[in-house]
Amino acid sequence: MDPNHPQEPASAMPVAAVAVVSDMPTHIPDHVDDYLREGQESDASDIHLPVNCQPTWRRFGIVEPIWPSAPMLTAADTERLAMGFLDAAQQKLLHERGDVDFAYATPIGRFRASVVRHRLGIDMVFRIISTKLRTMDELGLPSSLKMLTQYQNGLILVTGSVGSGKSTTLSAMVDYVNETRHDHIITLEDPIEYVIPSKNCHVTQREVHTHTKGFSHALRGALREDPDVIMVGEMRDLETIQLAITASETGHLVLATLHTGSAARTLDRVLDVFPTEQRDQIRVMVAESLRGIISQQLVPRADGKGRVLALEVLMRTEAVAACIRDGKTFMLPGVMQTGGKMGMRLMDDSLLELFNEGLITKEECYARCEQKAVMRQALLS
Repeated sequence: MDPNHPQEPASAMPVAAVAVVSDMPTHIPDHVDDYLREGQESDASDIHLPVNCQPTWRRFGIVEPIWPSAPMLTAADTERLAMGFLDAAQQKLLHERGDVDFAYATPIGRFRASVVRHRLGIDMVFRIISTKLRTMDELGLPSSLKMLTQYQNGLILVTGSVGSGKSTTLSAMVDYVNETRHDHIITLEDPIEYVIPSKNCHVTQREVHTHTKGFSHALRGALREDPDVIMVGEMRDLETIQLAITASETGHLVLATLHTGSAARTLDRVLDVFPTEQRDQIRVMVAESLRGIISQQLVPRADGKGRVLALEVLMRTEAVAACIRDGKTFMLPGVMQTGGKMGMRLMDDSLLELFNEGLITKEECYARCEQKAVMRQALLS
């Protein structure tokens, strides 16, 4: 869960009171930390420092200038800002490769930094990493998802676009395991977002590019470390997906994320990375190992005060497993429609519920739904 969104109790993902945006400073800050502090204090999720643009942030999903009257940053400004916080090794990488991506830790907080060189100069983007680990109850996640965390093996996928709160959901589920079981948990992240202290479980957190070369390399190593639960920050390639499925079949509970928008598309994405000749075998493996898929969106609230969580949930049943084995993922929405008693729900139903509660606008509900004709009729009734 892109993790940096204000909090709302019970039925929604994090939302807080609207922060007061500070007045334009008398001068443009000379260090990136000053921009990051401003973003943190105003509940922004990202800070953008681009050439020939004003300093900008993403706040409640909207990209806008931090100070409407601020002058545009020149190429000299952004280069000075970049060289002011990059160490010698990072400057060398930026010079040789043209980009550098890393976790940036400061006394004011932790950030995911991306610095790139392009036609006009140097641009910087910072993701503000929330350090407050929220519980599943605080996030308003359904109680049915707690049942998923009690499996001894299998695959749980949390999906959604960038900034939809996947990491926040995943970390909350891992911490629930941490409280309710007595196991060894390994997390593989890029970067580590939430620090999860060991409770009833022993928790090992590894950061890609800092403690290990990549997700697949770290996952292969994790299997030799006697884990019970493995969290994979992102399944980016064939090798990582293959290792995650194998681990879920061999006595490990694997929780991972993917950048997909629905349960059906998630399964198609997993299967499509494999060569054609392997897909029948992989379908059988996934049908047996899958425990559930959680797809989510963070939707701007109608009152403009943050964002609210819309959630789609698929739980493994024999009907779901049959759809996967037979390559009929297009039938999953129908199965999910009738699986409410099992804790399943479609994204469109979640969006419509939020609209009916007055939490989101009709326009947002319609723009984000899957079945436009059905939703149009529902909104008119």
